Amino acid sequence: MVYALRAMPETKDFDTWNESKKLLDTQAGTRFTHAREVWWCSLGVNIGAEIDGKNENFERPVVIMKVYNRDMVLVLPLTSKKNDNRFHCSIRVGDRISWAKLTQIQVISTKRLLRKIDMVNETDFKKLKRVLINSIN
Repeated sequence: MVYALRAMPETKDFDTWNESKKLLDTQAGTRFTHAREVWWCSLGVNIGAEIDGKNENFERPVVIMKVYNRDMVLVLPLTSKKNDNRFHCSIRVGDRISWAKLTQIQVISTKRLLRKIDMVNETDFKKLKRVLINSIN
């Protein structure tokens, strides 16, 4: 099957991300995490409307929604850009408001987690879970 590719409006650095991803994969050990934690996460360079990481680590903050085991967690990427629509949910992270991108939920390896930022309070986390579940119904 042949796919016709359109020119990308912006240049994405897939080659550098691929090298970074190889290094991430060689990391020894796993991170111990808990639901409600917010981490900087190396999400990488992605395709189309999938959310990209930023900076040299291709990172973005994520909130851990569920821990499956020491190696895999379910996360929602966060943004600081205000988005009052049904595809986002506002939560407080530290002294700032962030918006969880409900359409970008994903399972990741804990090797992608770089550094812990904070913890979402229980009230906001319960709201986030409720809004997320409602968004897929």
